[in-house]
Amino acid sequence: MSEAIEAEQSFVDKFPDEARIVRAALLSSFLALALGAIFGIIQTLHRTGVFRGIISSTDYYTSLTAHGVFLAISFTTFFLVGLFTWAVTRSLDRPLIDIRITWTWYAIMAVGMTMTGVSILAGFVPALDMSADVLFTFYAPLQAHPLFYAGLAVFIVGSWIAGADWFRTFLAWKRDHPDERIPLQTFMVLTTMAMWYIASSAVAASVLIFLLPWSLGFIDQVNPTLTRTLFWFFGHPVVYFWLMPAYLLWYTVLPKIAGGRLFSDPLARVVFVLFLLLSTPVGIHHQYLDPGIAEGFKFISMTNTMFLLLPSLLTAFTVVASVEYGARQRGGTGLLGWLTDLPWRKPEFTGMMLAGLMFAAGGFSGMVNAGMNINYMIHNTIWVPGHFHLTVGTAVALTFMAATYWIWPQISNKPIFSRSIGLFQVVLWFIGMALMSNAMHAQGIMGVPRRTAEPEYSGFDYPTMFGGFEELNIQIAIGGTLLFVSTVLFMANLVLTMGNPKVSGLAESLPPALSGPDDAPRVLDSLRLWVGIALTLVVLAYALPLAAIIQRGGLLGPGVGTYPVWLAPALDALAGAVTPVVGAVGEATASLVEVGR
Repeated sequence: MSEAIEAEQSFVDKFPDEARIVRAALLSSFLALALGAIFGIIQTLHRTGVFRGIISSTDYYTSLTAHGVFLAISFTTFFLVGLFTWAVTRSLDRPLIDIRITWTWYAIMAVGMTMTGVSILAGFVPALDMSADVLFTFYAPLQAHPLFYAGLAVFIVGSWIAGADWFRTFLAWKRDHPDERIPLQTFMVLTTMAMWYIASSAVAASVLIFLLPWSLGFIDQVNPTLTRTLFWFFGHPVVYFWLMPAYLLWYTVLPKIAGGRLFSDPLARVVFVLFLLLSTPVGIHHQYLDPGIAEGFKFISMTNTMFLLLPSLLTAFTVVASVEYGARQRGGTGLLGWLTDLPWRKPEFTGMMLAGLMFAAGGFSGMVNAGMNINYMIHNTIWVPGHFHLTVGTAVALTFMAATYWIWPQISNKPIFSRSIGLFQVVLWFIGMALMSNAMHAQGIMGVPRRTAEPEYSGFDYPTMFGGFEELNIQIAIGGTLLFVSTVLFMANLVLTMGNPKVSGLAESLPPALSGPDDAPRVLDSLRLWVGIALTLVVLAYALPLAAIIQRGGLLGPGVGTYPVWLAPALDALAGAVTPVVGAVGEATASLVEVGR
């Protein structure tokens, strides 16, 4: 088994080709992290008014789009594909089917993100007739250059091929092990990708059928409500697409670092099945203020969203129980005294624990977002990015950075340059995010808008609560600066690590769970069943709303035919040719009728 092999050989010793692709994916991810962090500090200092000398307010949307796309889409997804390649290979204890296919999907994703990135950055160059200031949500009526949409489509196709690569490897393993349960990490990868295929199908349709042809001028307009709904069909589950790799690390790696074992393999499988079923049919809760969707559909979406608390609560219980078990194995005692026996000096442990703590706070603010009545109070305020920075910006990003301190030595045989710097870096990220996100939430309650370069409107005073508007701005500026410094420290530590000489003895094994897969019903491994139920729930949640949106606003917006614009001259010419013929036929018919009388 892989555990026994890893006791003697590290991952890179056993699977050098796969380790190479994992390193490439992670480095691509960190390049996006660096770019996103640069645009993050620029917009933070600009928005808070601390320093507005780098960009003009007219370029704020360009900066905001770059920050969102590079971090929320590129950083997360590239790390995910690297992590999943490691997890599938390690847990199945076999190489991927064809490493050339693996490099192909990596290249496709890299090309796609490069196309999208170029289209965004070109917005800073007035001489280039190209811009993509559409934010990472990129739905109509904002329109981007065609290169932006084409790049996204290529990027998504690359991720689909990556999923197929992992499914093929699993099926090959299954033929050799017909009676064995799916290894937990591979099970997590497959359920995540099944959810991704369902969720990303809508945004792929939106890009290929509407946004890209619209940007190319093939169609005159689109139905904004339809493209918004298709985006949020994808936009909410994509958050879980980013979170589920973090969950994989919390369930399978964190207990090992704590000195223990996963508390329950069956509970982990239940959680991932629940995410597959429940994460997609809830996206309409992002559209509570959209006038084109009936209130009843929004209420159903709100109810479905609340069910998503269940897998999160199960995760909190299982992960904490696993960590407590590890602490007690290390000699911890007492009701809370065991907390002092955890390996807090390890950056990989402290980073993941702080990420989990911040995710709990993000869960509470997420409940506000999901509630129809109280959502109205914070909708489109800076509260929303405050929540987003707790979940994706910390639960995901901090977990990924912390996990790098544990995984990188195993895929390179190079020890981390400085674990002390690593520990300082993850704590600094936590402090910076606590300051920034707290101030964002407080300003959101005051009604401060999001996505605004200069929110201090002339002649308008925000009410004083939790500290004044300016005081909260200072908190945001300090927090954003600490986050940027933390990112620089992470990148520097990694670069110096890459310069370290290779050593042996860095292999790490993952112990089996206290309650193993044999304690879980076999039906949990029936992926076809869960995918079928997930698709059914999606149809129930979206069929009627989409039909109503199209009936009310048309497939391409009010008053527009369903044919491409470039066909209009041909259709007009055809109509011009047919009309006289029809008229002549009509006159002849009338003459014949007259003669018959």
